Amino acid sequence: MKISYNWLKTYIDTDISIDEISSTLTSTGLEVEGVEEIGGAKKYLDTVLVGKVLSTIPHPNADKLKVTKIDLGDGKETQIVCGAPNVAEGQNVPVATVGTVFPTPDGDFKIKKAKIRGEESFGMICSEVELGIGTDNSGILVLPEDLKPGTPTSQIFTSEEADKEIEIGLTPNRADAMSHFGVARDLYAALKTRDINATFKPYDVSDYPTTDFGKNPISIEVKDTEAAPRYAGIYLKNIKVEESPEWLKNRLKVIGLAPINNVVDITNYILHDLGQPLHAFDADKIEGNKIIVQKLAEGSKFTTLDGVERELKGHELMICDEKKPLCIAGVFGGENSGVTESTTNLFLESAYFEPVTIRKGAKAHALNTDASFRFERGIDPNTTVDALKKAVLLLTEITGAEIASNIDDIYPNPIANFNVKLRLAKVVELLGVEIAEDKIKAILENLEIKILAENDGVLDLEVPAYRVDVQRDVDLIEDILRIYGYDNIEIPTKFSFSYIPNQKVSPDKIEDFIARQLTAFGFNEAMNNSLTKREYETIFAYPEGESVAMLNPLSADLAVMRRTLLNGLLENVAFNVNRRNTDVKLFEFGKVYGKINDKYEENKCLGIVLSGNFNSESWTENVRKSTFSDLKGLVQQIFVRLNIKVTEELPANDKNFLDGIEFISGNKSLGKLGIVDKKIAKKLGVSQDTYFAQLNWETLVSLANKNNLKYKDIPKFPGSRRDLALLIDSNVKYEDLFKATKEVKSSLLKSVNLFDVYEGDKLPNGKKSYALSFMIQDENKTLSDQDIDALMQKLIKLFQDKFNAELR
Repeated sequence: MKISYNWLKTYIDTDISIDEISSTLTSTGLEVEGVEEIGGAKKYLDTVLVGKVLSTIPHPNADKLKVTKIDLGDGKETQIVCGAPNVAEGQNVPVATVGTVFPTPDGDFKIKKAKIRGEESFGMICSEVELGIGTDNSGILVLPEDLKPGTPTSQIFTSEEADKEIEIGLTPNRADAMSHFGVARDLYAALKTRDINATFKPYDVSDYPTTDFGKNPISIEVKDTEAAPRYAGIYLKNIKVEESPEWLKNRLKVIGLAPINNVVDITNYILHDLGQPLHAFDADKIEGNKIIVQKLAEGSKFTTLDGVERELKGHELMICDEKKPLCIAGVFGGENSGVTESTTNLFLESAYFEPVTIRKGAKAHALNTDASFRFERGIDPNTTVDALKKAVLLLTEITGAEIASNIDDIYPNPIANFNVKLRLAKVVELLGVEIAEDKIKAILENLEIKILAENDGVLDLEVPAYRVDVQRDVDLIEDILRIYGYDNIEIPTKFSFSYIPNQKVSPDKIEDFIARQLTAFGFNEAMNNSLTKREYETIFAYPEGESVAMLNPLSADLAVMRRTLLNGLLENVAFNVNRRNTDVKLFEFGKVYGKINDKYEENKCLGIVLSGNFNSESWTENVRKSTFSDLKGLVQQIFVRLNIKVTEELPANDKNFLDGIEFISGNKSLGKLGIVDKKIAKKLGVSQDTYFAQLNWETLVSLANKNNLKYKDIPKFPGSRRDLALLIDSNVKYEDLFKATKEVKSSLLKSVNLFDVYEGDKLPNGKKSYALSFMIQDENKTLSDQDIDALMQKLIKLFQDKFNAELR
């Protein structure tokens, strides 16, 4: 949110500097993210002087350049080479002299003495754009003839008031501070609490005439008083729509708004001044001379100010006349009801709309406006009429408007202030610091919170209705702290606490542990949106209707919740490959969502994607492509680090994989990995082989906490390795051999490994060769050859009997 310093000063008067104001605002929770100088004379214009063109001749070596002689008021003739088509003898022009420094987005640009196509040039004749005062870059700026040569242009171009733009990072809960008045009110409370000299100057509408202006020719009917608790309107005539005065345009420019016309500018001014959105209707376009506040049937059509025809959902609050809707209340105006240059009569609306209703209407049509931003969060219901009066006073002053009716204020059920009890002892309990009771009461008073009663250290308080973020005692304590000052809370030098050992490892620690492991393997972490495209339902072969669809999607790309982490990671791969980063290693911790048998499911997963080369180009080793085994090894390392035993590996039943496996531990699925179907990858823009694993993270965490690590001494006696080369049938898998070794039931066999596979024309048809290694070790003694040979004979017989294996 942008705040004008000059505007802020209309409500608060203090001697402290802008830096101190920024610091105070930040300490109260209104974090100042930056302060920028706006308007006023630009410093670099001090060395841009008025020059009179004495003569121009064509450049001898360039058709489009001219050599000019300029009088800069110093009694000399200054030569400048100029390429502007409109430079002519006798003109007064702005001349940037040697040494002038222009600020540009790419850094400072300094004017230097130069030689252009062989002719010396001692400066530059400038256009509006180069001076930073306009947008016309078709030629040089021609100045009035009565200006004296040598006059600094800083004395000429000072149309905008010097001001400072304060950028505030406003948190969503601070609806009360969404205006200059609100910020000033909060700043004053902090300054007064901290005994800093300041005077608060509330807005004043006492000049509003008390004359009876008669009945409003536009009658108002509020059919939905829950969605529109308060609605006020007034009729003005003889409006003259034209350009706003400079002071009003400058106020809006400082906060980043473009002036439109005096009527619209005044409504925008009141919105940012008091935080009360207003809406101006061309009264002559209101059919039936009646305003009806209501909800229309679902499917009704309405064309908004931007020319888009929208289909209503049925929950939007609409402002209508007797025949048609005029605007979506609190959100966006209609195409044919707004103020134009021909408008002469005006119906001005000021209202308090129920926040949830406005939020639903804005989200349903993806419309985010300054008005909806405030209505959605809750404005002050007690400012409605005062804001209307202040706008009317400005309209009568600036547009010549005549007040043609009394103000209609429909407010059947006034919104009450909030009643909250505060136990003073709880302030100390939560803050950990003693704040004097008188100080607490003073802070509450400065925040316009009334103390209704006090009984045994408990305060009965009345919180103003505009403080929608203060509903509980803890909210009050937070308010007390921010006004008291976070910096005033001393940091203790010693902490005392009781240590309670936790038998389980935190899921966050486990996640960080595995993330660090993957990072050490050269992976980068990805973070993708949980919302994705509806078309991915069919691309990734998920049954129709199992995706969780958004009721009001912001766009087609954010229509459903993701079923898998694969689509986001594949998009990441495509993004990198398209930028010539073809070697991709990514992982992501994220949730996937589904609707199975009409029940919603949400599960956290770990996704890992591998594509391109596995290692970088180096003089120490050759580059090689990533393989299925690389990803499988990484996943198995995760299981090892979490002390999870895989009891079974099954073929992955997943149509997204060309080939894949599923890891099982007991009766629980740990996850799947495989090579991504090339047709699917190609649809997402990936043409190279890509390997993907998705692990059921919650299952892994539960097993990691269940399978506690056990420690044992390093064996004192050496082990021995034996190798076997087996000729087996082609349909026998290594997994089958590995499982069979468990049948030997020997404590001496520590590990089995497949280190070579051969399939070729030198072997009989239907056969292949596996080379296995066996690590054999006795932890209590040195093994003898007889012990080792006995175990190996058991293994050989097992392979022969069960798989018809032959030794090679």
